[in-house]
Parts: sequence; structure tokens; C-alpha cells
Amino acid sequence: MVVSALIFDVDGTLVDSVDLHADAWRRAFQHFGRDIPFERIRREIGKGADQLMPVFLSPEELREFGDALNEHRGELYQREMLPRVRPFPKVPELFQRLRDDGRRIVLASSARQDELDAYIERLGIRQLIEGATSADDVERSKPHPDIFEAALDRLGSVDLREVAVVGDTPYDAEAAAKLGIATIGLLCGGFPEMVLIEAGCIAVYQDPADLLARYGTSPLAPAAGRQGAS
Repeated sequence: MVVSALIFDVDGTLVDSVDLHADAWRRAFQHFGRDIPFERIRREIGKGADQLMPVFLSPEELREFGDALNEHRGELYQREMLPRVRPFPKVPELFQRLRDDGRRIVLASSARQDELDAYIERLGIRQLIEGATSADDVERSKPHPDIFEAALDRLGSVDLREVAVVGDTPYDAEAAAKLGIATIGLLCGGFPEMVLIEAGCIAVYQDPADLLARYGTSPLAPAAGRQGAS
């Protein structure tokens, strides 16, 4: 596989935010009278609000207070959770290695644009990426492929066979597969390795630092230097 461009998920892939998102959703559901276990919500993180809320709310509930619940969740996350988000190690170093090898990078996140902007600043990668897409750019979130289609628009003319997605959830792999794009999985978002493999990931690593450490044997390595991925 020859990779000329990469699309990176953000939450759970580049920043340690999954538990914080799950807790914000849990508290928002409680605020509207629904007591949903943290672990049940956590399994759905990676989807946007449009795909997550219907898992737990009826169509009638969605019409009655879905928008208000999502707005409450967003305000809660922005106020209490976002300041606690920390980048995973070695993200700028991984991106610099990719850029040194001539790869182009775009971010594709189900987060709101204001959250995504904060992540980019915290990661210190603005000069290393060609663009970013957020939930504000699409109507449907993962596992629909819309967010990756928007990211491809940022890349311009590109052979899909030379694009790889890097993400931490099965929803990333499912969305990418609908476009014929390969996915590299990371475990730092909390999904088990087998779940990622069954969703279609061609290789799985612990986190960005592990992918960088094993770059030379990963699907991202220049073909001449690759010995195999694990």
C-alpha cells in the first residue's frame, strides 16, 4: 500500500477525551430524566449527536427535547470537560514524520468546530495539517462516510487507494470502508483490538507514539523499508 494522504480522527485518537465526552453525555441525559450507564454511552462515543442520541431516545423524545439535550451537553463539555482534555504523546512528531515523507494530513472529527479548534491549538499541529472537518460541516456523522468525504474535499485530487484513515473506533473503519479507504486503528480510545480488526482495520497500534515507534514496519512506511505491520 502506498499512502500519499492521511485522514486522522481526533477524539480518542489524538486527544484523550473519550471518557470526558461520555460523562458529559451521561450528565446531559440525567438532566433530562434519563439515567443511562456510563459504559453504555462510552461504547457509542465516536458517533456524533445525530447518531448517538437515537440509540438512547425514542423518536418522540428526540423531537421533544433532543436539540435541547445536545445543546446542554455541548455547554457542559465546553465548560467543564474541554479544559481537562490532554493530547496523546508524540502527535506533532508523528505528523512531522509524515510530512517529511511527503504525506498530506487532514483532520476529520465528529466534534463541534470550536472544540476542534481548541484541540488543534493544544496539539500544536496547525502548521502540519492541510485542513480539518468537523460536525459543523456535515449532516450525518460516523459511521456514515460524510465527514471523510468532506475531508477528501480538503485534500482535492487524490487517489482513494493512496488514502488511509487513522482512528480509534469501529465507526471510523466502517465509514472509511464505505469509501474504499483503509483504516489504521489505535487502541487509546478504549475499543478492544478485535473490535477494530472486525470493523476492518488493516493494522492496530496502541497510540500515536506506538505508531511512530513502529513507523518503519507500519502501512505508512515507505514501501522499500517496510517489513510488515502488526
